[in-house]
Amino acid sequence: MDAKTVRGMLLGLATGDALGVPVEFESRRTLELNPVTGMLGDGSWGQPAGTWSDDTSLTIAAMESIARRGKIDYKDVAENFLRWYERGDFTATGERFDIGNTTRSAIVRFSRRILPPTKCGATEETSNGNGSLMRILPATLYLYGKHGKIGGDELKVIHEFSALTHGHIISRMACGIYSLIAAQILSGKTIAEAFALGMNDAKTFYGDEEAFGHFSRLCDENFAALPEDKISAAGYVVCTLEAALWCLLNTDDYKTLALKAVNLGEDTDTTGAVAGGLAGIVCGVEGIPAEWLKTLKRRDYLEKIADDFAAAL
Repeated sequence: MDAKTVRGMLLGLATGDALGVPVEFESRRTLELNPVTGMLGDGSWGQPAGTWSDDTSLTIAAMESIARRGKIDYKDVAENFLRWYERGDFTATGERFDIGNTTRSAIVRFSRRILPPTKCGATEETSNGNGSLMRILPATLYLYGKHGKIGGDELKVIHEFSALTHGHIISRMACGIYSLIAAQILSGKTIAEAFALGMNDAKTFYGDEEAFGHFSRLCDENFAALPEDKISAAGYVVCTLEAALWCLLNTDDYKTLALKAVNLGEDTDTTGAVAGGLAGIVCGVEGIPAEWLKTLKRRDYLEKIADDFAAAL
């Protein structure tokens, strides 16, 4: 896998994340009245324009580990998550300002050195936030780069990678579905083709499991035609997956995609990141508005992480 693809993914993810940071938790109605049209500062977290959040930090923490170790080492990835949590490493400004409760609990469990890293993620059904989905792409790209596919063996790794913070089957499955669609995009398929083929693969791998019923709307051939008011952008992992894919299916360029995702409201940074990562693979860095990239914090650092990661594949 070339560095161009990885750069597109990471800058696409970080840009979508940064667009959403200032308006995180805002309602859709509020954003309808005053929509996001570009990079903003201050807002929900009081951060400078172009600042990305935990979505990007945990993504690059995973990428740095994989690049340095030359493999997926769950313990080393978890150590990087701990560095981010305790020291503010892998951040845009040296400050960690956003973290989900399930992610925090998992990192604290890991810090106690009692459980293996893949047993630290909560397994309760109430612990299905989007905190593993938002940072799963490094594992997806690594596995696809090494094996040229995402199949049963690769999905087992995806599930364990999710379980570093989110161990319930719904979170694992959401990461698996997203990765199956991402693999089709990496193979050169269009978004619509990738969605259809990825969901067919998901039915093959997950169709007999009861938890797959939570993803029934994605199996509907008319999913993309759902009206916006039927799409939730809440922090529940199924909602985030649906919102990101719906935005991808209903836009043709990165700018439109990112703004649509963020202006859905609620968990704006994560919807932007999850949609933006895949859109970045499709559109490339050149497809992301130059004025946004100029504002994006630590772009050179992000590009170096991407290049080091690509070199390890």
